[in-house]
Amino acid sequence: MIVGLIVNPIAGLGGPAGLKGSDGSEIQQRAIARGSVALAGRRAAIAVRALTKHRPDTIVRTVAGAMGADAAPHAEVISLAAQQPTTSADTRAAVKALRGVDLLMFAGGDGTARDVLDGGPISPVLGIPAGVKVYSGCFAISAAAAGLAASRFTGDAEEAEVVDLDEDAYRAGSVGPRLYGTVRVPSVRVRLSGRKASTPPGTVEGIARECVTRLREGVRYVLGPGTTTQAVGKALGLETSLLGVDVVLDGKLIGRDVAEAELYELVQGGPAEAVLSIIGGQGFVLGRGNQQLSPRVLSGLRGMTVLGTQQKLAGLGGRPLLADTGDPEADRRVCGHVRVITGYRESTLYRLISASEDA
Repeated sequence: MIVGLIVNPIAGLGGPAGLKGSDGSEIQQRAIARGSVALAGRRAAIAVRALTKHRPDTIVRTVAGAMGADAAPHAEVISLAAQQPTTSADTRAAVKALRGVDLLMFAGGDGTARDVLDGGPISPVLGIPAGVKVYSGCFAISAAAAGLAASRFTGDAEEAEVVDLDEDAYRAGSVGPRLYGTVRVPSVRVRLSGRKASTPPGTVEGIARECVTRLREGVRYVLGPGTTTQAVGKALGLETSLLGVDVVLDGKLIGRDVAEAELYELVQGGPAEAVLSIIGGQGFVLGRGNQQLSPRVLSGLRGMTVLGTQQKLAGLGGRPLLADTGDPEADRRVCGHVRVITGYRESTLYRLISASEDA
C-alpha cells in the first residue's frame, strides 16, 4: 500500500495564541510573536509512526521539507517548489503531485481539508487533526488514530463532509460553518471525528445557573469557548468571550480572551479549575478550539468541570468524551470520570479518555 502525506506547516499556529485560526500571514506573524509554535509536523510524525507500526510494509510518499518529508524521514520524496510560508496553492499542488497513492493523509484543520478537496484528490483521504478548528467529518480523532485507521485501510471508502468557516467572522463571534463539499474517507473500524453538531436550545441557562452555584471563592475558573460557557459569564453578569478562553475569580473577569502564555501566568497565581463544554457530535472537551489549555496550563489546574446538555451526551451513543492536546501523557492526566453538569440541579459522571487511547 502507498500512502501519501501532506502537512500544512502553519496549521494550528493561531490556537495557543487565542487567534481562533491560522489563515493569513498577518495572523501567523501575530501567533509567532505570542510564542506559538506550529505542531502539525509533530502530529503528522505520530500518525506515520502509528501507520508503520501496524503495517510495516507501507510505502509513505510525500513532498519535500516541512510539507511532509520532515515528518516522515524514510518516505519517498517528490520534489515540489513551495512558498515560504506555504499557501493554499502549495497544498493543492501537493495533492496533484501525490496522485496515484492508495490513500492520502493530510495534517491540518478545516482550511487544509478545503484545500485538499480543491486539489482534486483521486484516492480516499484522511485528516490528521492539527488545526485550531476541526469541524469536518474527514478527520480521525487523533494523530495516532489516523495512523491506525490508515493501517487498516483495504480500499473501501465512504463519503465524509468538509465544512468551511469564515475565520474573520469566527473571530468576531459568528460560528456558521457551511458544507463545502465531500471527500471519500476509509471505511474502517476506527472512529473518525464526525461533523460538529450545534448545541440544542433549552437547557443552557439551567446549566449556567447550576455551574454558578458550584463556584467557590478564591478559585480561578478558566472558562473555555462556546455558547454554554458564555452563558456562565452572563449568569455572573460578565461580558465573557464566545470563542476565547476567559478567567474568572470571585465573580470578576481577570482575563478575557487570553493566549496560552497569559493563561499560564494566571493559573499560577492561585488555585485554578477549568470549566469546559462539549463539542456536539464529536465529544471533544480538550484540543478543539481551546488550545490555550496547553499541557503546562493543564498541569496547573486542580480540577475540571464539563458542561453539556443531556442531548449532547445522548448524541454520543455511549462513546466517551475526548481529550486531544497533542500530548498523550497530558491527556491521560486529565482523563477518568468527570463531572458533567447537564441542567439546573442536574449532573452526571461521564468517562473522558485520551483520543489516542485506542491507537
